[in-house]
Amino acid sequence: MAVYSMTGFAVATQPSGNAAEDMPSRPTAAGSGVTVEARSVNSRFLDLSFRLPDEMRGLEPALRELMGANFRRGKIEVRVASQRESDSAWPQPQPDQLNRLSRLESTVTGWLPQARVLSVNEALQWCRLGGSAERLDEAAMAAAREAVAGLREAREREGARLVAILTERIGHLRELAVQAAPLVPAVVKRQQQRFLERWQEALQNVPASAAGGASISAEALRDRALNEAAAYAIRIDVAEELARLSAHLDEIARLLDAGGELGKRLDFLIQELHREANTLGSKSSALELTNLSVEMKVAIEQMREQVQNIE
Repeated sequence: MAVYSMTGFAVATQPSGNAAEDMPSRPTAAGSGVTVEARSVNSRFLDLSFRLPDEMRGLEPALRELMGANFRRGKIEVRVASQRESDSAWPQPQPDQLNRLSRLESTVTGWLPQARVLSVNEALQWCRLGGSAERLDEAAMAAAREAVAGLREAREREGARLVAILTERIGHLRELAVQAAPLVPAVVKRQQQRFLERWQEALQNVPASAAGGASISAEALRDRALNEAAAYAIRIDVAEELARLSAHLDEIARLLDAGGELGKRLDFLIQELHREANTLGSKSSALELTNLSVEMKVAIEQMREQVQNIE
């Protein structure tokens, strides 16, 4: 299953003559049709907004259902515009149209004597539609379905790009973890030697009378230093953090391979990665480990930015 981004754009146009879906997707310049634009950006939930012409306001429920059936997350804006023949090319009102309009007006004024009489412009607008409202609605829905398909393709392409970026960052974090693993024993060994040197120096500086004439054997001194070094090694051990970090990276890679709706799960795993990198940095007592921790945080933050765009 593919991984989808929440970022994308698509536009589709359908002629309004016969709203069959197998008609050409572009009307001629002199004809009329409906254009639907759909643009999407990231959002925690599915946030839909519609900009429709007045004569197509009734399509919003159907458009909302169409979008909800195809998308789960993202802020999606849908714009619908109808193109007509040039405004200067007003159609000649037909007698049957005017007769029908006259009958309708008579019915309305008979029941509502206070109703306002139609103006010439309003009559021309009605004749201009000439019963084509249904065809416009059908064309709008056909264009909307085409725009939805285009938006899904755009989000899928962007999702593939995000997967490539995240996969590269996963590999980089694995390399950093491999570099960090052997640093801890080296740091412990250096600290062990430092303990031995400090204990020896302290022993030499203590007068024999201060110790009550008691002598401290080299063996006891070594054991004491080694115990201190062991306690220090436990405090700075990051093997558990590195193991959890590796497990989180494995899970992220598995989710990316599986695809589907995984944005929220990836966001949680990124938080866990950040926690492990923070712990590794707080335990580090060597500049090398500190630098690796900082580099890990940078890579994780780059992953977080990309995950925010995944559906």
